[in-house]
Amino acid sequence: MTINFSAKQLRRAAAVKRQIESLENKLARILGGTTDEVVTPRKRRRMSVAGRARIAAAQRVRWAKIRGLTHSARPAQKPKRKMSAAGRARIAAAARERWRKAKAAGRSSL
Repeated sequence: MTINFSAKQLRRAAAVKRQIESLENKLARILGGTTDEVVTPRKRRRMSVAGRARIAAAQRVRWAKIRGLTHSARPAQKPKRKMSAAGRARIAAAARERWRKAKAAGRSSL
């Protein structure tokens, strides 16, 4: 069984819900309860920037230990691989041969 509500019905339901909450707050004030318990959720604690920085630094040290590095040492990057001139020449020759065969077959693309 599916129930489809129109936008107007949903807005009306939201308005009724707000009225109920307002009345519950009034009742709590009349009966001596505090409205803080009824309405507002507990506030989250905020962390200072300095505190967050200390936690981040400690975590970096923990990760460095796991990876077997000291705090200041970073792994050296591998040198870029370079192709020899002979290797480039072989690849260029193979490409020229492929194009020669393609043109001989009457094609304009590979």
